[in-house]
Amino acid sequence: MIGKTIDELKVGDSAQFSKTVSETDVYLFAGITGDFNPAHVDEEYAKKTYFGTRIAHGLLPAGFISAVLGTRLPGPGSIYLRQELTFLGTVKVGDTITARVEVAEIDTTKGRVRMLTTCDNQEGKRVLTGEAVVSPPRPPKSSA
Repeated sequence: MIGKTIDELKVGDSAQFSKTVSETDVYLFAGITGDFNPAHVDEEYAKKTYFGTRIAHGLLPAGFISAVLGTRLPGPGSIYLRQELTFLGTVKVGDTITARVEVAEIDTTKGRVRMLTTCDNQEGKRVLTGEAVVSPPRPPKSSA
């Protein structure tokens, strides 16, 4: 199974993925990345911060964008080439984040697609915005 090839995509195509961030997600992300900043893993410390509680790593919801690109649009076989991010808000344990991608530009000469990327929480508040460049999957070679 492969995702949409460059010829199958059109400007305005979009897809999304939603996930509720759990405490386990935050601890696993810390373990995988080595980022044990107490703002993420120590509730007593985090209570004394501006946020008043632990917050998820900023790149955790950004990873949900990767999930959309790699599994939904363009989908399997896509290669993630670049991502620019602007963090607009915090994500806390229990927040449901919806990552969305939208085709903004198609460059058939280079075989690249520019995607607008966003993450919103369950209240519709944008917590992350950005832009990605991907190389969509190529059609399978014929076996003639």
